[in-house]
Amino acid sequence: MMECSRRSSCKGGFSKWRTTRRRRRSHRGSVRLKVRKLQKLIPGGQGLKADRLFTTTANYILQLRLQLHVLQALSNIYQP
Repeated sequence: MMECSRRSSCKGGFSKWRTTRRRRRSHRGSVRLKVRKLQKLIPGGQGLKADRLFTTTANYILQLRLQLHVLQALSNIYQP
């Protein structure tokens, strides 16, 4: 039986492993980038860890929705 070393491309073994590893790295990098962007968007988001950032983001979205409903209600009251 033929053995494949890690560097050989026996049925795509090593190259497949390398490609999978590269994809994981790029995926992690893209997630980190998105978290950094979200930290900049959310007030007080700088320096928060991801789990706390997501909770803060959810609260911020609820706050914005409430503001929208209040402004819509005020707008309806003052329409001629």
